[in-house]
Order: sequence, then C-alpha cells, then structure tokens
Amino acid sequence: MSVWPPEFAQKGTYVAIEGLTQAHCTDLEAASADGDLSRLWYTTVPAPNDVSAEIDRRLGLRVSGSMQPFAILHPVTGQAVGMTTFMNIDAVNKRIEIGSTWYRKSVQRSLMNTECKRILLTHAFETLDCIAVEFRTHFMNHQSRRAIERLGAKLDGVLRAHSVLENGTVRDTAVYSITAPEWPSVKANLDWKLAQPRESNQ
Repeated sequence: MSVWPPEFAQKGTYVAIEGLTQAHCTDLEAASADGDLSRLWYTTVPAPNDVSAEIDRRLGLRVSGSMQPFAILHPVTGQAVGMTTFMNIDAVNKRIEIGSTWYRKSVQRSLMNTECKRILLTHAFETLDCIAVEFRTHFMNHQSRRAIERLGAKLDGVLRAHSVLENGTVRDTAVYSITAPEWPSVKANLDWKLAQPRESNQ
C-alpha cells in the first residue's frame, strides 16, 4: 500500500522544496551551523554532526506514514537551507501539521518562509483536499508564533505541560490551525505579502 501523501516537489520564485534525502546532508550541516541553531533551547534543530541521523529519523517516519519530510532549497543555487515536514498525518480525516521547520540564520525573515508555507498550504488544501492544517510550537518561541500568526492561522489553544524537552524543561505547546473554509482568505493574504516590494532574498 502506498504512503499518503504521494511525493511532491515544487519550485517557486523565492524557494523550492523537494523530498528530503541524504544528498541534502552537507548543505544542511552548514545550515545548522549558521547561527548555531542547535543551541536554541525552545526548539529542536539538529547540531551539524546530528543532521544525517535526523534525516534518517524523518525518512523512517515517512515509511511509517506519519511524516513527509522536505528539504527547503534556494531556488537559484539549489542549496538546501532548511527542513520542513507534513507531520502527524491523519490520512483518514485529511488533517496534517506543517512542522519541524527550520532555516539557516542567513535566510530567516525572508520571503522564503512565506512562499514555502504558500506552496505547502496550497498543496494541502487544493491537491490533498485537507479539512485543516495545524501548526504547533513552543509557547515561548515568540518568533515562531508571530510567523504562524502572520500566515493567518488561528490559535486553537495551549496544551499546558505537553512534553518534556531534552534539557528537562516542560514545554507548553501553542496549537494553531487553518481550516479549509478559511484557506481562500489566507491564500489571498499570502499572495498580497509576496507581492509587496521588498529587498531580495539572500
């Protein structure tokens, strides 16, 4: 039986995405080192030496049907600058979460993330016919929460004392979602953001 969703790749103006493989490892090791991202305590980014194992972990979840991992690429150079996924996949109810996303420091706060989310959301709602797409993040990860809210996702609530992190702290998880009836307005807003004059991406 095939795993849902099927393989998917797309190139946009500011970003490209494709299925994650070990061929992306060297680029992603450099991406993790840019900004020393693994030292952030409120999110999980693999250290450079752990990137290969993280790729294998995500590919294993792909086989089991619970995750579809992607490499995020610079559209011109083809260099991998981050990772993202469809995760917590519920094929029966057509619900997915976009998560486990990170970008190298030098491309953060660029239009890459906006267009990447535009591509993934379009695929989820218009090709996969999802009824809802979730986003989850640490309650204290204010940068991530602002980015999710700028997409147009609404806060469903906070799962208090939801999980224990590697450093022993307890994570409160902020849960957001976009539902299918909301997608046309969210899409229009993302298109408007992408059309605004702005300095070019790195």
